[in-house]
Amino acid sequence: MDEPVPLTTVADELEADVVVGLLRSAGLECGFRPTAAVDSPFEGLSGGRMEIIVHPSDLEAAREVIAAVDQP
Repeated sequence: MDEPVPLTTVADELEADVVVGLLRSAGLECGFRPTAAVDSPFEGLSGGRMEIIVHPSDLEAAREVIAAVDQP
């Protein structure tokens, strides 16, 4: 199986849950994980930035789902 690739980064776990729910409702398998970058003195504590990940084969479809939500 291919390694998942990052789609986008969100502010916290709550926002990650929303984005993952949206992608899953579009039929895309996805998940999230803490970002690898240390960009806060609170890194490693609960909360913090999350990276949304998808299968490489679903990356373009996931981008389209996100873009459709971002349009006014």
